[in-house]
Amino acid sequence: QVQLAESGGGLVQAGGSPRLSCAASGRTSSNYAMGWFRQAPGKEREFVAAIRWSGETTYYADFVKGRFSISVDNAKNKMSLQMNSLKPEDTAVYYCAARVGSAISIHGNAYNYWGQGTQVTVSS
Repeated sequence: QVQLAESGGGLVQAGGSPRLSCAASGRTSSNYAMGWFRQAPGKEREFVAAIRWSGETTYYADFVKGRFSISVDNAKNKMSLQMNSLKPEDTAVYYCAARVGSAISIHGNAYNYWGQGTQVTVSS
């Protein structure tokens, strides 16, 4: 079992640069891939970014390329999402997720463990 806990959300002005964190505990190992997803009100959950726990491979949704950066700190069992140049349309609940197996995936149903989510609200 892996437990995930997100932090770092809140109310941010457009153009702001918050950093989300995902603390992982339990049976973490290098054989995991991690991801960030988000869900805006009235919309389906969508993929944001993913990374191998080793940190050597990353993948981003087109709408965040060049603005968001995903990273892992293995020593601290933590994954982060640095968000820059935020827009009001980035407003959503952001979830971190982990999947067994080192291959990253953009599909939510490929992930085995999920955090509770953290709200990010971007004001214009």
